[in-house]
Amino acid sequence: MPVTAPRLRAAAVAAGLAAAALALSACGSETSASHAGSGGTNAATATSAADFGGMDALVAAAKKEGTLNAIALPPDWANYGAVIAAFEKKYGIKVSDENPDGSSQDEINAITSRKGQNRAPDVVDLGNSFALSAAAQGILAPYKVASWDDIPQAQKDPGGLRYDDYGGYVSIGCDAKAVKVCPTTFAELLGPQYKGKVALNGDPTKSGSAFGGVFAAALASGGSLDDIQPGLDFFHKLKANGNFNPVESTPATVEKGETPISIDWDYLNAGYAKEFAAKGLDWKVSVPSDGQYAQYYSQAINKDAPHPAAARLWEEFLYSPQGQNLWLQGFSRPAEMPAMTTKGTVDQQAAAKLPAVTGTPSFPTSAQVDAAQKAVLAGWSKAVS
Repeated sequence: MPVTAPRLRAAAVAAGLAAAALALSACGSETSASHAGSGGTNAATATSAADFGGMDALVAAAKKEGTLNAIALPPDWANYGAVIAAFEKKYGIKVSDENPDGSSQDEINAITSRKGQNRAPDVVDLGNSFALSAAAQGILAPYKVASWDDIPQAQKDPGGLRYDDYGGYVSIGCDAKAVKVCPTTFAELLGPQYKGKVALNGDPTKSGSAFGGVFAAALASGGSLDDIQPGLDFFHKLKANGNFNPVESTPATVEKGETPISIDWDYLNAGYAKEFAAKGLDWKVSVPSDGQYAQYYSQAINKDAPHPAAARLWEEFLYSPQGQNLWLQGFSRPAEMPAMTTKGTVDQQAAAKLPAVTGTPSFPTSAQVDAAQKAVLAGWSKAVS
């Protein structure tokens, strides 16, 4: 997967994102977790395993905490079920995954609304635009994993506030038993045969995957990375002709027949295809040739994580060959894949199963993401009303 252009930015979109916030409860006790690691290390300010005296000391401090608070990690999203199980087995640390179907904005809201509480998230996995916003808000802790040099320079904050983890292409998933001819392009989605069938995985003002879907539609409709408006216009047409389905697409809605066509990341649709095959569903996956858009998600640590050592150990695990290959086995493209391919540590069988892609995907710069996010925040509800 090609490396993204640098996406660091100073301009925050926090004010706009806050308008889409999901109200989260502020109840709960103050955290009493000790932030002292082995040898008196302050885990909350550690910026690398070396600050603990090495990985063994970090592991010991994390095991002492015994818990990791995660949020919005569906088990069928990029193989997160297997990732969590492997982490728990390896370290004996319980992962509490709250609100697994939550959005990136929900994750940011949980950090800000639960500051000082032991139920706040320790770590977050955010759509790239949301990760940049969180960094600008000053709510993330700097940390560099041992394999820092294996993460492409353009895919990480130089200070360690956020770093890309895995990525994919916008794709079209389709229930071939419920749809006579599955669409493979955005242009085809406007056809009358798809009335009430075309859904997104979430709201693009809150969800990174849905935001990617609008951007891909823009590229397929005469837009560009500097102009996402044609994407909004596309969904307005889709709504006007009755093809847009407002139900948020999930594996459950697909199985029920509620969302027979879903615009989503290719690794999610590919994972669903594998899952649905055992249930008698024939889920086809296509990366549309007229709207090739790819993006990564980003990892980050809550600056006020109640379990700061466990949070840092989680990142070390995710960016180890084991963690990166687990994501790859979930049909996503891990950030360290180029380096692992060179070193011979990549799972070649899993790499061979990635969805086929032709041509070159488009990646936005930081300024382009900012502008597009603002346009979607301002225009989405009107487009589909």
